[in-house]
Amino acid sequence: MAPISLFAVYIDDVVSRLSLSQRYFIILYADDILMISLSVSVLQNIVSICERELNLLDMQVNVRKSCCMRIGQRYSVKCADILSGDGTPIMWVDSIRYLGIVIVRFSKFKCLLDNAKRSFFFICKRFI
Repeated sequence: MAPISLFAVYIDDVVSRLSLSQRYFIILYADDILMISLSVSVLQNIVSICERELNLLDMQVNVRKSCCMRIGQRYSVKCADILSGDGTPIMWVDSIRYLGIVIVRFSKFKCLLDNAKRSFFFICKRFI
């Protein structure tokens, strides 16, 4: 049986507070959280709920390490700011690095694997 991290126990409470009627996806790995929604307003709602729950656990979102990105037909249209609980906007970016993969803002889901490939071959060279 795989060990369960304390963070996973905490974050389970956060995820259980989210409404199942909204269209969203949350991907968790270690202490990284990737939130995906079909609209900016749903994303704002998810961020607000997560932030409130984390505050109850004496944890907080690091807005400086957080960012937003839009993918889809309207990827180049400016979005409304997603605000943290204290009113600080979360940056909109053109690319996000998640677990070594770079996801880019585009009309369709697109990721760049160049850095991952370079790292893989660098490690392989050391064993040859």
